[in-house]
Amino acid sequence: MIKALVFDFDGLILDTELSALQSWQEVYRAHKSELPLEKWALCIGSGFEAFDPYTYLEALLGRAILRDEIAAQISKRNIEMIETQAALPGIEDAIKAAKRLGLKIAVASSSPRSWVVGHLTRLGLHQEFDAMKFGDEVARKKPHPEIYLGALELLGIRADEAIALEDSPNGVLAAQRAGIFCVAIPNIVTGQLFLDHANLRLKSLADLPLEELIALVENKQAQKSQESLA
Repeated sequence: MIKALVFDFDGLILDTELSALQSWQEVYRAHKSELPLEKWALCIGSGFEAFDPYTYLEALLGRAILRDEIAAQISKRNIEMIETQAALPGIEDAIKAAKRLGLKIAVASSSPRSWVVGHLTRLGLHQEFDAMKFGDEVARKKPHPEIYLGALELLGIRADEAIALEDSPNGVLAAQRAGIFCVAIPNIVTGQLFLDHANLRLKSLADLPLEELIALVENKQAQKSQESLA
């Protein structure tokens, strides 16, 4: 029986993925270089441990860059592009439906707590969540399952009692490695990446009422359980 929803944040609740990619591509072009999506994809849903755009740019240029200056530029551009954005389609309705159904909800994000909580507060959603686990609170970020395992522990539920909502390949892997059924809901950036390993894929969380999604997941879980006994 499903008892909780576990949300990723970047690219799932708020479309920060496009602004992040565009901000970095602007920096690369200013240095007469290009940042391929396949390289950037390595750190989506994870972090710069998986792919460091500073180091990659330095390798392309053959010299050191002013990292602090670039970091400030990236931060400024990101804020400019996302500070007025609303939550992505279906997010607020799913949260309301989860509350109505008596489900717990959590955030499991590789981003720092300050980044996620700041945006959730602006969106008026921070107080809706029962638990939160962030990348600056664990030793290993996604695709390692530590963030999801931490969220499950905070919620006090088993992996088979949750549905994870993700937008990236790294996020899907992290949820599945924690034993959680994962629904991929890609954005304009991650929609170009390989997500066939997700248990289910939707174009938008608004595409399917939460009650129907839960029924679909529970049916798939029951079928898998029967197959394992056969």
